[in-house]
Amino acid sequence: MMRSWPIIAAMFLALGGLSAVAGYEMAPPLAAQWREIAWPFPRDGWPAGRAFRCGAAECGAEVEVYLRPKLGFCNCDSGVADDDEVDRVSDVDMISARFVAPKAGEGVRVADMPGRIRAYDVETFKGKRTAIGIAVSHRCDLMAVAAQGGGDAARVRQATLKFLETREIRTWVATAMEGR
Repeated sequence: MMRSWPIIAAMFLALGGLSAVAGYEMAPPLAAQWREIAWPFPRDGWPAGRAFRCGAAECGAEVEVYLRPKLGFCNCDSGVADDDEVDRVSDVDMISARFVAPKAGEGVRVADMPGRIRAYDVETFKGKRTAIGIAVSHRCDLMAVAAQGGGDAARVRQATLKFLETREIRTWVATAMEGR
């Protein structure tokens, strides 16, 4: 019995190590700090999308992200061409009709799709807030993303982009964009 003790101990150590790896692999993705909420906007010409919220403790500021595909809505040749297009299609106007971009936007990639991102100052019933508009394209289809938060534009932008790069959201975006 004494001779088999090292073998049994090694087996327990190996089993413990495998359990730890399996637990890590099965753990929810980093996006677990985000929780899905109901689509907060009234119906329009596009289907409702998905909405998520992250609290200030987890994201540095309270941030909400709204995303939905707009299939067949993008210029098939040029994709998202300029800031005017981001203003029109990113759904920031659903957060508030009173929004202004303090500076020009810039190029961005979300889920391997090119597009543009732009920050806005918005007036809402909660007071002044920061909004982020993102429009990215795949062929003739568009993914519209709007986010709002109580923090500065850099913090809301960072939280939003980090969230959009999670495996769960990247998978959903790819599926939604192929949803014809």
